[in-house]
Amino acid sequence: MSAPLVGVFALQGDVREHVRVLEGLGARTRPVRRAADLTGLDGIVLPGGESSVMDRLAGLMGLKEPLADAIGAGLPAYGTCAGMILLAREIQNPAPGQGSLGVLDVTVRRNAFGAQVDSFEADLEVPAVSAEPVHAVFIRAPAVLRAGGEVEVLASVPASRLSAAPPELGLDDAAQVPVAVRQGRVLATSFHPEVTGDHSFHREFLRGL
Repeated sequence: MSAPLVGVFALQGDVREHVRVLEGLGARTRPVRRAADLTGLDGIVLPGGESSVMDRLAGLMGLKEPLADAIGAGLPAYGTCAGMILLAREIQNPAPGQGSLGVLDVTVRRNAFGAQVDSFEADLEVPAVSAEPVHAVFIRAPAVLRAGGEVEVLASVPASRLSAAPPELGLDDAAQVPVAVRQGRVLATSFHPEVTGDHSFHREFLRGL
């Protein structure tokens, strides 16, 4: 059986880091910059980066609608940080003109944990993915403020981590905020597993291909 062919959205973002991890785990990779690059893929990764730039460039390159259609039709997808925002159905605080693919039934908030200087690390309990805690790095990370009924929450952090007070966001002070979710064949994390050396989520994604 041949190694799975995984596309990596390559118009902007942490492309090389994901390619290195995926190939290190035995997958083949292909940069995806236009609709034709989607042909024959077994899955696609949407990396961290600038979500509004990724959305705009995908539209300009004619990739946005074909990518949304492909994921909607069952192409497995994994989005990290900005990739989660790009996958989401709703962005609570979009940049002017920013849209998304709308294929993951969540509402997300950009930069929910603060600016670059507010970056943090945490060990997350994710029993559906790893028997050991998963080390996660949050850099200008989004948070899931609403998850639809078909969305499985894989990991959360306390709402106290958010840059805005939970009541302002419609949350209880003691709430847990999802940072890793899955809906069918779509996986998304607020954090950047491609930079930590903990590749549990990449392995989980590849297992489903």
